Amino acid sequence: MNKKDMKTPDKVIWKNKPEEHDYPAAADYLELIFSKEKVKKIVNRLRKEKMTFKKAKDILRASKLPLLGKDNIHVSANIDKCKKSEKLSPVLLVRIDDGLVIADGYHRVCAIYYLSEDFNIPCKLV
Repeated sequence: MNKKDMKTPDKVIWKNKPEEHDYPAAADYLELIFSKEKVKKIVNRLRKEKMTFKKAKDILRASKLPLLGKDNIHVSANIDKCKKSEKLSPVLLVRIDDGLVIADGYHRVCAIYYLSEDFNIPCKLV
């Protein structure tokens, strides 16, 4: 799939909402950073939050995470899904004092970056 084929990736390769299993996955990761009580509140807010769109390059910059390689098994699998026109789940993001936490969807953000760093990614941001 070339970049020309994906002019509106928010409509072409994205599901309308995160998958149900994304929330417990986000909670598992967030419990490494925050207390269980705070995580419960964050995840409840994520569930209720409306979808917004942010560019892959901006999500990575704000999170201060490195771009994973195309050879990463999960990044590669997500790129393959896009090439097969399979829809990806939106990402779950949490603002912190000095940046951003990708609570769920890091590999999806990296995969989309390789397709185009300027693609808008649907996300829930609290």
